[in-house]
Amino acid sequence: VGKGACVCIKNNHVNDAQQKLTTTLLETTGLVEWIDDETLMDAVTAVSGSGPAYIFYLIETLALAGENAGLSTEMAMKLARQTVIGSASLAERDSDLSATKLRENVTSPNGTTYAALKVLMDGRMETIFKEAIEAAKKRSEELNS
Repeated sequence: VGKGACVCIKNNHVNDAQQKLTTTLLETTGLVEWIDDETLMDAVTAVSGSGPAYIFYLIETLALAGENAGLSTEMAMKLARQTVIGSASLAERDSDLSATKLRENVTSPNGTTYAALKVLMDGRMETIFKEAIEAAKKRSEELNS
């Protein structure tokens, strides 16, 4: 879909012109970033390589919660998908804003989003994601051995 992310490492055999050409070619698939430390590739894999599955699971979970709140399966899934699509589009359009600022911008003080975020931001989600990313990173390291 042209919205991927590719992370590259430049070695001693690659000159600046080759790096620029590589960037130009890979940008047809989405974002291109360069790192100096190859050991970071396992973290890249854990966050970005496996990341689409995390987002799809978020859609599944959001839709299921919508069903539990009374929506039909079809309606809950449509809303969950479109919410992620719209949010991602906003994050892309306003890429100069941090994710924190984007979240704050859509959260009314003492509103419904605020009430939900009090639950979501109690630390459990951060812990789960840290554990998940560490598990994926560790598995990437094992596969590279």
